[in-house]
Amino acid sequence: MGKTGSIEWVQVKGRKGQTRLVKRSDARIKRPGPAQRYISSGRVRRKIKRSARAIAKSK
Repeated sequence: MGKTGSIEWVQVKGRKGQTRLVKRSDARIKRPGPAQRYISSGRVRRKIKRSARAIAKSK
């Protein structure tokens, strides 16, 4: 972790409509779960694009 207050938090809407705080660096991408680990070519997927509607204004 960085210094106290050095992380910028952004609100993101989840699948059920709830909002949660994530780091600004993670606001544009999602981490895939175990069922979405691999793409069709067999490569490991590390990032999934987050929808534009999911990104709310930061606090």
